[in-house]
Amino acid sequence: MMDSNSHTALKMNAYPETKISSTATGGVPQSLLIDLDDTLCENNIYFERAIAQFISFLNHKEMSLEQVREVINHTERESILSHGYGLHSFAHSLVRTFEKLSVEPITPALHETIRGFAHQIADHPLEIITDVPETLAYLAERHHLILMTKGSLTEQSAKIEGSGLKEFFVAVEIVAEKNPAAYRQIVDKYALLPEVTWMIGNSPRSDINPALAAGLHAVFVPHDQTWVLEHEELVPAPSPAQKLLIVKGFAELRSHF
Repeated sequence: MMDSNSHTALKMNAYPETKISSTATGGVPQSLLIDLDDTLCENNIYFERAIAQFISFLNHKEMSLEQVREVINHTERESILSHGYGLHSFAHSLVRTFEKLSVEPITPALHETIRGFAHQIADHPLEIITDVPETLAYLAERHHLILMTKGSLTEQSAKIEGSGLKEFFVAVEIVAEKNPAAYRQIVDKYALLPEVTWMIGNSPRSDINPALAAGLHAVFVPHDQTWVLEHEELVPAPSPAQKLLIVKGFAELRSHF
């Protein structure tokens, strides 16, 4: 999920492009951990549409749209702790938000209507981001690609199977959370060498900063609709031996790898 409001959405032009020569890897095959949602396929735009429907349905008479959204964001943070990520957690957040803000009690009918805003997302066709298949095909011929995504095992597995992109990856990892410990576990599991391992994604909070903290390199691929809960200041590479590459789009990876 992401926030489409202009004051919270990540802006691609807020990050300068980092120039790294395509020979920076010395011709050595790299291990590329690649994010799924909003890096390879659209995701948060559907959650934003559901939130817009919910806010319109709530039709709060005293709070602004921004104030309602802040309540939703806070409730989602709470839900993640107890329900993890995914549609079930999102639906729970909308119901809890309605309970907090509505003057009328939530009936079984209202409950189903609100959950329907969330679960309609699952019916939306998967939309692959421009140039992704061609770029993955290029990278897969030269490097070792591992798909690393977080969220519901069932939901993410179905998304991966339906994407048509699984063939480009030597392995798929679906984790509950992306933090430094998770990255270290992947490195250990596949006996990866940190000096030739990169995390590629759109989220500073989940893809870039924790990967750098785990001793890996990282490539930030900004998406202007990144979920607000994934927003975070990019941290500098902790070590001179590590690289943080910032590109304008996924296709640009072909110029660096």
